[in-house]
Amino acid sequence: MTSMADDVVVTNNESEKRYEARLGGELAGFAEYQLTDELVVFTHTEVDPAFEGKGVGSALARFALDDVREAGTRKVLPLCPFIKGWIERHRDYVPLVYGVRPSTATD
Repeated sequence: MTSMADDVVVTNNESEKRYEARLGGELAGFAEYQLTDELVVFTHTEVDPAFEGKGVGSALARFALDDVREAGTRKVLPLCPFIKGWIERHRDYVPLVYGVRPSTATD
């Protein structure tokens, strides 16, 4: 599965357990994760300083969370401050978060 938003191409590198964003063919950033039977635990997101301000982090977060949502088999545990903050700013992703009660997901 790949995504392209404003020339940022994001893929899930399952062997490295991270989503990778490329801009112009260069690795621009990544979001690392760990898997359990029930969770995708996002542990760290990093964007190369040369690519900051170009939407790389947002493209990573959106693609990764959409990928989890599409699979429909796991919840998200955002330990990474970037992913956690991104979800807080994009409330439609809150229902993916582990431990969030459905009645409070859109409050």
